[in-house]
Amino acid sequence: MLETTGKSTPHIQPQGAPIAETILLPGDPLRAKFIAETYLEDAQQFNQVRGMLGFTGTYQGKEVSVMGTGMGMPSMGIYSWELINVFGVKNLIRVGSCGALQDELNLYDVVIAQGASTDSNYAGQYQLPGTFAPLGSYRLLEQAKRAAEEQGARTHVGGVVSSDVFYNANDQVNHRWASMGMLAVEMEAAALYMNAAAAGVDALALFTVSDHIMRQEETTPEERQTAFTQMMEIALSLA
Repeated sequence: MLETTGKSTPHIQPQGAPIAETILLPGDPLRAKFIAETYLEDAQQFNQVRGMLGFTGTYQGKEVSVMGTGMGMPSMGIYSWELINVFGVKNLIRVGSCGALQDELNLYDVVIAQGASTDSNYAGQYQLPGTFAPLGSYRLLEQAKRAAEEQGARTHVGGVVSSDVFYNANDQVNHRWASMGMLAVEMEAAALYMNAAAAGVDALALFTVSDHIMRQEETTPEERQTAFTQMMEIALSLA
């Protein structure tokens, strides 16, 4: 466990409660609570600031934490930066939902994000002399794919889109991304990948298909909170 005594930020205040080097990051704090209650032994809460719940426990004898991040790249950017740079987390695994863009994807399939394209200007802060390609950790990706195969999970590995816009005024946006081979759209992975790259740590984003945008299929909010167990178990195996 990482030592947190005396460490806090405006958004994460553990008050001495431990944080593990590996953390799962769902957007929904209630999904974090569900993971902690369902999978972790001896779970201890380390954050409740702004209702963004965080817990640390053990999974099959391995130390692991889970914490909500909220929606969008700015929120993911804040929480992942602080976890990495203030608390020393080394492996950050986003577990979220996504909207499918390709016909071969179905509801409840698992998407492993090899890379994350984006319409955000998040990379502008790095003042790079070109376009940065946010990529996930190959080490974690390889482990996740192996774990998925052992579980018999239906998975897809490839690019996703991290968008700043949920309700887009341009109704052709998703079709344009789909034409470039993007598997799905979500809202956080690119910021996570950039923060991890800048700090030299490992990050990977896993998603369960909650909606098929092109076919107008969707799951319920309750299902998104508790039913995405294959993705959660793949992520926990990376601890």
